[in-house]
Amino acid sequence: MNLLHIKERGLEIEQLGQLPIDILEAIYEQKLFKLFTPKELGGKELNLLEGMKVFQQMSALDGNLGWLVTIGTGGNAFIPTFNQEVCKKIFSPRNAVIAGSGYPTGIAVQMEGGYRVSGQWKYCSGADYATTFTMNCFVEHEGIRTDQIISCSVEREHVEIFHDWRAMGLKATASHTISIQNAWVPQEATFQLGAIHNNYGSFVHSFPFGTFAEASFLSVCLGITENFLEQTSIMIKQKSNEPSRAERMGTLHALLIQKQQNFNQLEEQFYAKLTQYWEKHKAGQELADLELQEFSQMSKDSAATCIDIANSFIRNFGMEAITETSSINRIWRNLYTAAQHGFLTP
Repeated sequence: MNLLHIKERGLEIEQLGQLPIDILEAIYEQKLFKLFTPKELGGKELNLLEGMKVFQQMSALDGNLGWLVTIGTGGNAFIPTFNQEVCKKIFSPRNAVIAGSGYPTGIAVQMEGGYRVSGQWKYCSGADYATTFTMNCFVEHEGIRTDQIISCSVEREHVEIFHDWRAMGLKATASHTISIQNAWVPQEATFQLGAIHNNYGSFVHSFPFGTFAEASFLSVCLGITENFLEQTSIMIKQKSNEPSRAERMGTLHALLIQKQQNFNQLEEQFYAKLTQYWEKHKAGQELADLELQEFSQMSKDSAATCIDIANSFIRNFGMEAITETSSINRIWRNLYTAAQHGFLTP
């Protein structure tokens, strides 16, 4: 399947509320949930910059696709944290993909050899097809809930999915609530970011996780904004053929040139900064707290700029801009939804 055709199927994808089976199959075939998975486990083993560019490219085709590829590949960050046997079991299947939540809204009752896990977790993107779910829990020891948080992995068969994702955009990301009741999680199925229990890790896996997440979600916003500007160009050309709108469209075209330049500068700034950090990380140099804070602020500011770029056009497109089935409206809603992630909001 040629993924470029997905751009023509945006309305179909949104109305279905999940990725169509043929698109999901194409993702498996092209290993798009395994961008940072080692080749030994059936992945593509890309470096950080290569992966971020794929996130942007997929998001430029369709926001739902880009978001799910980003989230699915994001689970690759946990690869070094499991022992080799568990890691192979989770990540080597062709259709392997993790969904889950970082919020500690569950309880893990400590027992000999593991934990009994119960709870509910919201916004688990990719829940409809995930093979493994991860979640954070507060540890309960001898009947007392502690402040300790533990990360757990649970097989799909132990998870109940509530189809409650009702956001205004990214409607096909299946970002549903999951529930687990008294599931047994052995000690080896728990994990901690930064821990190394196998030899599958790479420089990507040791890159600071917060910065990795910020870069990932900003890549999605850049891709959706790229798509928005492309659709804006198409609409301006179409409406320029109407004599009554020609002058107004000429003004909008000049604005489009300006905003495209702003976007190009934003994109260049992002990849330049990320390249700088990536090279420093590969050289074994630890990124300073100030550098991490600077990247975090840049990511938030860049996401806000993406929103501003879209908003500078949306009110000029009349009723089409507020019609849910129009391409420009769908792309605009997807951008707003992606930029609302906690890593990108003020």
